[in-house]
Amino acid sequence: MQFITASISTTMVLILLGLVVFFVLAAHNLSIYVRENINFSVIISDDMKEADILKLQQKFDAEPFVRATEYISKKKALEEQTEAMGTDPAEFLGYNPFPASIEINLHSEYANADSIVNIEKSIKRNTNIQDILYQRELIDMVNDNIRNISLVLLALALVLTFISFALINNTIRLTIYSKRFLIHTMKLVGASWSFIRRPFLVRNLWSGVLAGLMADIILMLGAVWLIRYEPDLRAIVTPEVMLIVMASVIGFGVLISVICAYLSINKFLKMKVEKLHHI
Repeated sequence: MQFITASISTTMVLILLGLVVFFVLAAHNLSIYVRENINFSVIISDDMKEADILKLQQKFDAEPFVRATEYISKKKALEEQTEAMGTDPAEFLGYNPFPASIEINLHSEYANADSIVNIEKSIKRNTNIQDILYQRELIDMVNDNIRNISLVLLALALVLTFISFALINNTIRLTIYSKRFLIHTMKLVGASWSFIRRPFLVRNLWSGVLAGLMADIILMLGAVWLIRYEPDLRAIVTPEVMLIVMASVIGFGVLISVICAYLSINKFLKMKVEKLHHI
């Protein structure tokens, strides 16, 4: 019963620790997803032929900073604006006022204002480029928010890791406390410290593994429910994220359980018999 109780208590703490790891990794994926969905428009001159525009698009696709491109012709731009405005501007202007453009999505590491300035200079060397449009304020705001959220999550992870260690340590300490007289008896009959420690360490190792597996099952069920509830989260809650979370939970469970057991056993091994009756 002590083994089961300790495993359940450790499981609850490991779920908390697993959630911290999950949120840190999910926040990282979310930041990549947001950055890669920030795009900017390369406005093409009306003098440029469509075949040349498509060649230019292929050139952009070959650039290391480009994740994806989309060519929007003058006709398609007019259709999109007509749908958005509810009226056709070409009807009262007598011509299509919207230029062709290439929408560019960047890789996340290039989605910052400094990189975009350099990219903008490189693209504008082409004389057929009229302008490059992007929301600098939005990009700066996204990067600032991601940085702030990352710092908060890191601080939270450190605090909860400390709390988890303290709670698991307390659980294991109480379990070993009930065996303190048995430990003393083994010392009296000449058992070495390593011999006394071994069964406690093995027991807590398996307790950590069991607690980690139970926590992993609960976390995995939660992730499956989350994806079924909101399928768009597949881009953030990836199999890689869940594998890292599951491995981290089992690793933390085993490591913390064994370390806490080692420290607690040593405490009682060093303790004199007079003290055992007063704690």
